[in-house]
Amino acid sequence: MGLREDMPLLARHEGEWEGTYTHLDGEGNLIDRHRSHLTCRIVDDVTYHQTNRYTWDDGRTEVLEFPGTYLGEGRCGFDTERIRGTFWELDDSTIYLHWIYKAEGEDMRLFELIVLSDDGKSKSRVWQWIRNGECVKRTLIDEKRVA
Repeated sequence: MGLREDMPLLARHEGEWEGTYTHLDGEGNLIDRHRSHLTCRIVDDVTYHQTNRYTWDDGRTEVLEFPGTYLGEGRCGFDTERIRGTFWELDDSTIYLHWIYKAEGEDMRLFELIVLSDDGKSKSRVWQWIRNGECVKRTLIDEKRVA
């Protein structure tokens, strides 16, 4: 079996998504907020690819590419210059990811839950940034399907 068959929830994420990333420090204070446009696609039986485009109110932009590889048994891995990690489906609506930012070192680990709505038109995501066992930051992401 391939990626689309083994990870049907991931396949439901394919498309274009727009939303907002809100970054909070460990005490809940706003650090950053910016808009996002994500393109999520399954390329073939073993390749997932996500393109993230970020835009800030001051005009800054950033585009990041996240290629992933199907590892089998319902798990995908990714290893780019920026991040390394894995993800899998927990149930019919939730994907779980864990990864590290390579520039931060192994002591900063990130954990994410992605919950897709039943109608597939919206999703919510939460990242927890854990350094040495302590949550030092949270990222809240709300997205709507635009295509």
